[in-house]
Amino acid sequence: MKHITDVLVKPLITEKSNQKSEKLGRFTFVVAFKSSKEQIKAAVETMYGVHVNDVNTLRMPGKNKTRYTNKGLAKGMKSPYKKAVVTCKEGETIDFYGNI
Repeated sequence: MKHITDVLVKPLITEKSNQKSEKLGRFTFVVAFKSSKEQIKAAVETMYGVHVNDVNTLRMPGKNKTRYTNKGLAKGMKSPYKKAVVTCKEGETIDFYGNI
């Protein structure tokens, strides 16, 4: 098994993911591209001390970005990433803000 920090990159905290976590007990993470569902499940269970029922993964594509600057048009691309939606056991939550 990979180390936890090699699998979980960071928690994805958005308005939509906060609503899912409050209502359904689903938490969203950005994970490494080559990590499997079993590795993600084991990493979340050991890092946060919760029981994971289900793991769903998505590959988010990179998007083209342009902006206008004084020197002209600057083109670039946002990098792609892999997202995991983890469903915890009923009654269990993950506190992302506990260490702040």
